[in-house]
Amino acid sequence: MSSRITCEVRDASPVTVVRLRGGLDLGTMRAVHTVLEDCLAAQPDALVVDLTDVTVRDRLALSVFAAAARRAADWPAVPVVLCAPPPEAAGWLAESTACRVVPVRPDCEEATRVANAAAVPRLRARLEPVAGACRRARELVADACARWNLPQAVGPASLVLSELVGNVVRHAGTPMQVTVTLRRPYLHLTVVDGCRGSARAGSPDLLAEGGRGLMLVRELTQRWGSVPAGDGKVVWATLPAN
Repeated sequence: MSSRITCEVRDASPVTVVRLRGGLDLGTMRAVHTVLEDCLAAQPDALVVDLTDVTVRDRLALSVFAAAARRAADWPAVPVVLCAPPPEAAGWLAESTACRVVPVRPDCEEATRVANAAAVPRLRARLEPVAGACRRARELVADACARWNLPQAVGPASLVLSELVGNVVRHAGTPMQVTVTLRRPYLHLTVVDGCRGSARAGSPDLLAEGGRGLMLVRELTQRWGSVPAGDGKVVWATLPAN
């Protein structure tokens, strides 16, 4: 008999809480993964997953939480905390090397406190696809680095974010949300636009006219990537925060 699972999402800013009910197995973990991805795409300060009413039917399905936490570490730099797992599931989580990337707390109240404490500073701006967007992106980086005392990161981060924004202006042509986040040891830069076309370093149609484009992004960053987000996509990049 197949399991069923429901996901109740409470967007109580700044922490989003997802309460799962039902059976978690290899068949239902996909639905859980989709809900967690959607919650992370909204870029809350933190995400708490409440397992009070979950019956874990396959311990391998617990890997869905580690996968979400790893994804969130790059983008959108959001801490993920689990709470109130059933005793057997709590034991499996403690034993699993893969799942140790996700903090586990005995109840939702404590998990929310931990999530709040782990929340990271971020600055956001909504930009139109116009010529001045790149300048505004550089100003956002300069403001963030000044607030967080990261003078050495201003130059490379400004170049990277300017390229990401410029790519949206030239190719996507949609409004965008730009976010600068400090989650040590990295500075995280993200641009969410309204075009589903993926961004790839080295793709000729995505290079800036000066020949730098996303190749420059690859050279200056620790990691970068592009993933679907709603009706568009997010392009993210991480640089050392020093």
